[in-house]
Order: sequence, then structure tokens, then C-alpha cells
Amino acid sequence: MSDAFVGTGHLIGLALRRDRVQLPIWLAAITVVYAVSVSSLEGLYPTQQDLRMLAVSSAASPVVLATNGLVSGDNPGAIVAAQTVLFLALGAGLMSMLAVVRHTRQNEETGRAELVGADVVGRRAMLTAALAVTTGANLVLAVLLTVVSLTFGLPAAGSAALGVATGAAGLAFAAVAAVTAQIAEGARAANGLAGAALGAAFLLRAIGDSAGTVDPSGISVTSMWLSWLSPIGWAQQMRPFDADEWPILQLFAVFAVVTIVAAYIVTDRRDFGAGMVQPRPGPARAADRLPTAFGLAWRLQRTTLLWWAVGLAILAATYGSVADEMNDFLDESGGVADLMKQLGGGADALTDAYFAMIFLTMALLTSGYAMQSVLRVHSEEISGRAELALTTGLGRVRWVLAHLAVVVIGVLMLQLLVGVVLAVTYGATTGNIAAPLRDLIPAALVYVPAVAVVAATAVLCAGALPRHGAAAAWGIFTVWLLVGQLGAVLDLPQAVLDLSPFIHVPALPAAPVRVLPLAVLSALAAAVAAAGVFALRRRDLVMR
Repeated sequence: MSDAFVGTGHLIGLALRRDRVQLPIWLAAITVVYAVSVSSLEGLYPTQQDLRMLAVSSAASPVVLATNGLVSGDNPGAIVAAQTVLFLALGAGLMSMLAVVRHTRQNEETGRAELVGADVVGRRAMLTAALAVTTGANLVLAVLLTVVSLTFGLPAAGSAALGVATGAAGLAFAAVAAVTAQIAEGARAANGLAGAALGAAFLLRAIGDSAGTVDPSGISVTSMWLSWLSPIGWAQQMRPFDADEWPILQLFAVFAVVTIVAAYIVTDRRDFGAGMVQPRPGPARAADRLPTAFGLAWRLQRTTLLWWAVGLAILAATYGSVADEMNDFLDESGGVADLMKQLGGGADALTDAYFAMIFLTMALLTSGYAMQSVLRVHSEEISGRAELALTTGLGRVRWVLAHLAVVVIGVLMLQLLVGVVLAVTYGATTGNIAAPLRDLIPAALVYVPAVAVVAATAVLCAGALPRHGAAAAWGIFTVWLLVGQLGAVLDLPQAVLDLSPFIHVPALPAAPVRVLPLAVLSALAAAVAAAGVFALRRRDLVMR
């Protein structure tokens, strides 16, 4: 049995070498977002009375419990935990799932595992190395979050509980990804299954928390049993800075052990390069459009677009259905209301400010789709499949432009879908759908030029930095994400805010339309994309 783990140490070194950029970016981004969140909460709620009002109003609102997290006390640390643990667990889970799949299923898909397997490497070594690296990353994340909490003067026990809860959630989803990497035959399918598990965990926790009961104190909520079926729910049930329920770590330990053992069992029984679930065979005859550049790009991108559409539609329906209730909640939370007015361009109507902030958030998510889809060009090149396509009469420029055309169509479809779903669900609660459709669809589409700038930047990174294009593109997007979401809270200089394309988009429906910024963003997107295509055309293809 020990032979199955031979070579694990060398594979750990290889994984750390490959992740020397990606994992530090993930760790830094999550830590910075947490630090900024703690700092902004201190500014928004400076007094104990403000903290108690926020705790009482949040505990009484099923919407806030579903979207923000479990409320457990009115001290500064408990408020920080209520506002951040959910998103920290999601971030750690996403980081962990992507890392495990990258060092297991993706290695098999790209042929790296076959090269490594030519040496003396055990059957379980690759999976063990991936889990070891991911576990180490989550331990580092737990330490970083604990240090940040202590830096802001929060209690040591609660600080440690928050950090450990986040790291434990990340480890739980690393175990989930270890299983999905054995079930699916491709890395994209494995990530999709793991992402579905993450979404299910979020949904179970959301239902369980929103259906919970408020304690007599009015500042704490006891969740429904559904929350206890979710690793994200377990992280919240540790209740940092309140009860500090350390015994809940036993749930994480049992779940991780059982899931990882299951992954090892499947690893021993499946064929190398194959998953437990075989892909269904394709049609005997290809569609007429498939041999074209656009047809091939659409075939490669359509599943990604579908899943993003489903996820964004669910989020939009959730935000739209609670918009009317959020108006009352924001009236009771002066700090949040002032922040949302600031993000929404200083609107007097809280509902308009709410929608302005939601559209910014949804546009950032759509940008994530655009980044992933554009970088499919990069992955096709790295894997060697682009070389096969380009040996035909297909030129590089047509190949890239076909993928860009699919991305642009996808962005338009997603933003239109977001606007329609938000308008319909909000209109259904108010009894008037026509007016929201008229106001909210333009508010969604106005972000298309900014998302186009993000996509164009990914093209430039993939073209100019062939081996590190993905890391560079995601790093730039992370900076824009932080500036767009937290710039107003931190009162950053205007020169810094202007770095993000989203800052220049008029915050409809809270602000009037301004055509000039949209035209400039569109021209900038076209110029940057052209530069990226030119750079790709001038260089050699990357060989795996």
C-alpha cells in the first residue's frame, strides 16, 4: 500500500512550483478583502448602539440571513463574523476546489500526468500531493485571517475560531473536488461538479439560516437543521467571537476523512485518464456549423455560458424578489444606506441605490464569465488543441475573433437576462412589471462596455504573456474587483478609482445616462483586444 504514495514529495514540490503565483494571489485577495471589510465595518458602525441595531435588524430579516450569514451577537467581533464568514468560506472553498482539480484531473487531461507517471510514482501520489498543497494553503489562510483579526484588536479566541473555520471549510471542499476529479473525465466537468456542490452548500445554509428562530435577546439566530448539512453552515455554526464552538471541527474532520477515502477508492478503480462517469457519445454526423471558426468556438463555449446563465438568473431572481423588503431594511440601517447611496451615485431613493449596487455586482460576475471564456483560447493553446485546429485553413486571427464573438454575444445575453429577471421578480412583488422592465434592462446593458474592457484585457494578457497570461489577467481583474467594490468604502483617491472600468459606468437607475464614458470604454476595449490579437499573431504557439 505504501507504494501507492511513492513520489508524493516530488509532486508536492512540482505543485508548489506551478502555484507559486496563483495561490499567493488567492491568499492575498481573500485576506485583503477581509481586512477591508473589518475596517469598513468599524467606520460604518462606530458605537455599540449602531452595532446592536444592525444585529437586531439583521436577525429579524430572512433576506439578510440568507445573503449575508448567521447573526450571533452584537459585539464588534460577532458583527464582523456575521458579515464575513460566509464569503470567506466561499472564497476558501473555490480556491481549494480549483487547486485540487488543477493538480489532478487537469494534469491527466493535458498529458502532464502521463509524463510524470513515466517515473516511479504511486497511484495515489498525485491526489495526495494536491491535497497536501491545498491543506497547506488553507492553514496559511487561517493564520493570515487570525493575524488580521488580532491586528484590529479583536479577541484572540474568536480570531482563531474565524481563521480555523475558514480553513476548515476550504479543506472540506478540497475533499469534494478530490472526488469530482475522479468522477468526471475533464477538468471543466470536475470543476463544474465541485462548483455545484459549493452552490448546494450555500443554498442549504441560506434556507436553514433564513428559516431559523431568533433568540429572546433579538441579536442571535438558531438555524434550522438544513444548515447543519452544509460545510459553510458548519463554519458559521462555530460562531466566532460569541460561543467559539470548537467541537464543530469534528464534523469537518469526519467529512474530510470520509470524502478523501472515497476519492482514494475511486482512484484505485478507474482507468488512468478516464473518469467513473463516461461522456456520452456525440452524434454520428457533425452539425454543418461545427467546421467553421464560429461554430467550433460556440461548441466549446456553450456549456460555460449555460451554467453562468443559470447561476446569474438564480441570483438575479433572489435580489429582485427581496428589493422591496430591502428598502425597509436599509431605512433602519443608516450606515448601510449611506454606503449604498454612495455606490449608487448619491441617489435619494434607496431602491434605486440598491439596484445600482446589485447591477455592479452582477456585472462583476459577468466579467468572471468573460474572463473564463476568453482564457479558453489560452487553455486551448496550452493543451495543444489549438495547434490541431490551426493546421487546417483556419488562421489565428479568425480563430481568436470567433471566440471573442462568442464572448461578446454571451456577455450581452447574460446582462440582458439579469435585467429581465430582476425586473420581472421585482415587478411581481410590487404589482407593476412594465416600469421595472423599462428602467432595469438599460441599467444592466450599460455595463457591457466595461465587461468588454475586462475581456479585451484577458485577450491582451493571453497574447502578450503566453505562459502566464491567465495569472496576469486574473490578477488585474482582482485589482479592479477590489477597487470597484471597496473603493467607495475606503475613500480611495480618484486616480486609483479611475483604474477600474466599472467606476466610469453611470450607475443606472440611480444616475442619468452618460454616453461619453460608454463610448470611451468601447473604444478602449476594441483597441486593447486588437493589441492582444496582434501579439498572438506575431508570436509562436506555446507547446505543452
